[in-house]
Amino acid sequence: MNFRKAVMTDLNDIMNIISQAQQYLKKQGIDQWQNGYPNSQTIKNDIENENSYVLLKDGITVGTVAIIPGVEITYESIYNGDWKSSGDYVTIHRIAIDPKYKRLGFATMILDKAEEMCKNIEINSIRIDTHEDNLPMQNLLKKNNYEYCGIIYLEDRSKRLAFEKVLQPGS
Repeated sequence: MNFRKAVMTDLNDIMNIISQAQQYLKKQGIDQWQNGYPNSQTIKNDIENENSYVLLKDGITVGTVAIIPGVEITYESIYNGDWKSSGDYVTIHRIAIDPKYKRLGFATMILDKAEEMCKNIEINSIRIDTHEDNLPMQNLLKKNNYEYCGIIYLEDRSKRLAFEKVLQPGS
């Protein structure tokens, strides 16, 4: 397994995984990642900002994620709850696994890699959000000890459930 920053030559593989995830969500009746988001420009921006990562198995891209340090503007207001921490945090966005490789622990592996990155830069909190109907993602987060914190609204006013995992310093 290899987890690394994405480069522009990864764009087609990433978009293929994103497209399959969009189709899966649509088939499940989940109104997330529909209406052209995320698109190739979103992923290009992630790559250019060095926030895009890929997980490879035997040289094949099996997963993708954006791991973004710094303030997430849509997380500034949280409703019906509170964040678990008030310090610096990293945000995880656009996590997806190739359907041929689902249920093999690769999403958990990506979350683990994000935790390692946080520890390396001495940030002890990871935040993530998901659609209220995206039960597989909610289950993944709960399984990996992310705690439900409340509701946030995206820039387009879409409602999302917010989760956070506070890491133990030095662990």
